[in-house]
Formats: sequence, structure tokens, C-alpha cells
Amino acid sequence: MPTSASENESHKARDMAESFGVDAERYDRTRPPYPDTMIERIVAESPGPDVLDVGCGTGIAARQFQAAGCTVLGVEPDARMADFARRRGLDVEVATFEAWEPAARTFDAVVAATAWHWIDPVAGAAKAAEVLRPGGRLALFWHVFEPPAVVAEANAEVFRRVMSGFPSQDRPVKSALDGYRPLFTKAADGIGDAGAFGDVEEWRYDWQRYYTRDEWLDQMPTSGALTRLPPDALPEVLAGVGAAIDAMGGGFTMSYVTVVLTATRR
Repeated sequence: MPTSASENESHKARDMAESFGVDAERYDRTRPPYPDTMIERIVAESPGPDVLDVGCGTGIAARQFQAAGCTVLGVEPDARMADFARRRGLDVEVATFEAWEPAARTFDAVVAATAWHWIDPVAGAAKAAEVLRPGGRLALFWHVFEPPAVVAEANAEVFRRVMSGFPSQDRPVKSALDGYRPLFTKAADGIGDAGAFGDVEEWRYDWQRYYTRDEWLDQMPTSGALTRLPPDALPEVLAGVGAAIDAMGGGFTMSYVTVVLTATRR
């Protein structure tokens, strides 16, 4: 789940928002792509093929839109991530979305793949309205992952031991989707406040992926909770979680829900 100093103001946590480029190759290799049916629906319900990908990172979603026949421009604040995306064939401009200069360019769709929580929801929606053509689609989407309880508990236990200030177990237990609800509400409210969009719709895509121990441990260092961890602390985190996965037989099935918040430019 996205983590920040403030659940409602994650866009102000710039040190975390711009920390993912520390290992862009690992990020691109291990982060999962988005459901093809979701990509196809966004493309089908947009008036044309010109897509602006906000916070494009290494270009995981952007390449999926390219494969679906779209022309994609990425905006990404981390130059390391942008450089990686360019090497994979994406046109990227380095800037935060709020400060990015569109130079009178407009688009048929503005998308953000697990990135909108790093953007001011009000200023971001207003900028999206500015660059969308009439009838254009704003589509913000996130992967919500729900690991098996034993993996989640191992993560929490080792994080509390290694990371000062990590939440304790005495907090009410929530599903991962419940944990994301404040983020979705904030994003939807920002779209409404822009005054330029129709009703916000929520689309859901449920899917699963099996991870071996090594595959999951390879992805873990790309999470916001770990990108800024001191290098000597990371092995302890990975060893603790790895031991829990070994006890499960060396792998597990992760349940994902990809949630899309989307609205049409009036």
C-alpha cells in the first residue's frame, strides 16, 4: 500500500515519492503490469489514442498503452526512472505533474498508474482538465494487494523490529482495500472539485499471481517502505519474510484488485 507521512497528504512526501529510482531496473522487472482488459477499456472509452501518463515511472503501464495502439507521453519527476523509460522506447519529460508545462498540448486520456497519491489531488485534477480534450478520459488506477495472513504478519513483525515508528499490531485490522479507501476518496473529491468532469466511476479487476520466495523478495525493495531503508537493515527484512515464505512451502498466491477511478472531461 502507498505509505506516507500523512495518509491524506502523501503528495507532500517528496523524499519517498522520488525514491523509487534508486533501482529502476529492479522496479521495472518486478512490479506487476496492469490487466489487459483494463487497458483495453480505457482505450475504448477514450476519444482517441493520445495518452498522457502521469508519474509514468519506468513505463510499465505506458508500454501497455503503446502496445494497445496509443501514442504516449510520460511525465515523471525522477530522472532515473525517466531515463530507464526512455531506453525502453517512451517519450518522457522530467517534472512533477503540478509544475509540468503542457505548452498547449492536449490529450485524449490522462492516466496515472499507482502514482496519483504522489500528486496534489486538487491541483492534479485541474491540470488534467486543462490538458484533456472535450470527452477525454481521466483514469487513475492502483494495484491493491492482499497477501496471505502469514506473509502479512511476517512483513509487519520484521518491519516493526527494523523500522522505527512502524504501526503496531494494536490497530484495528483492515483489509487492504479498506486501507486504500481514504486515498480513493481523496482522489475522487479532487476530481469533483475541478468542476470539469462528469461523475467519477470505479472499475475493479480481481486477479491473482503466484510468487516464489525469490520473486517476492526481489520485489520487496521497490516498496516505498523500503526504498530509503539503510542498506545494512534490508537483509534482515528480507530474511524474516523469506523464512515465513519458506515455512509455507516456498511460495504463495497473492490476491490483487486493480481499482480504477475514472471520469470524462465535460
